[in-house]
Amino acid sequence: MKHHLKRQLRRIVTERPYRIIAGSAAALVLAAGAGTVATAGDDAPVQENTAAVADLGAARLGEQPAARSEARIAVPQASPSVSAAPSASAVPSASPTTARPAKAAADPDTTPEAEPKPPSSKSLDYDYQAQINYFYCGPAAVRNALSAAGIERTQDALAGPLGTTEMGTNSAEDTTRVLNQQVNGDPYRTRMIPGSATPAQMDRLQADVVEAINDGRGIVANVAGTATDTNGGWHSFPGGHYVAVVGYKDDGRTVRIADSADPSLPSYWVTTIDLAHWIASRGYSA
Repeated sequence: MKHHLKRQLRRIVTERPYRIIAGSAAALVLAAGAGTVATAGDDAPVQENTAAVADLGAARLGEQPAARSEARIAVPQASPSVSAAPSASAVPSASPTTARPAKAAADPDTTPEAEPKPPSSKSLDYDYQAQINYFYCGPAAVRNALSAAGIERTQDALAGPLGTTEMGTNSAEDTTRVLNQQVNGDPYRTRMIPGSATPAQMDRLQADVVEAINDGRGIVANVAGTATDTNGGWHSFPGGHYVAVVGYKDDGRTVRIADSADPSLPSYWVTTIDLAHWIASRGYSA
């Protein structure tokens, strides 16, 4: 028996360090049970005590007793590392079906707003005045157009800047220049119709009239020849003449003329097409 205990202790000492715990437990059990084995005599088998020692040692280490035919070696379990990554079950995974959060607010609409459509008809309030002599049609037309914008000027005051003489006023370039001198922002532009009026020039005249009237400005047109108004009236100026346009209707297809030539007929209506033909070879300020 003593030789058997020595062999067990020698084996325990020679085991790797991490098995010392199991060996120590086995040694204690063997020492405690030596008296019992000795009473049986030196010839008693030791297999039962060896198995019991292994089982008791395992029990002290918290293991289940092994079968008596199995060798029991207690191996301490590795403690979890502090830096070990958490298990997959501990880390919440993004669900593929998770809906994205709604936007806090709708994106602002950056589409530019459309400009309001102009009225189908409009006429300006103006202070009519007939020309004071036969060659002052230019100053009179400019003066009547300015009055629609609330600007009061005399015909004489305008004749000098216009370069008006007994031969009249040269062209629409002069009326455009003087009109811009009297109003803010230089809004007037000269439109020339050097030959017969084309459909594009007629459309341009219609658009210019609507824009100017809605801007509160009268137009000055340099005309020549004959035109018939919507009432059948006949207006002829073979040598040229200046008139003011102070209103429109039917979306600009018909325009209102302020004519300084005849105080008995201060205004009348003509179609925009007829006015374009009347301006042909001349121009207008709009």
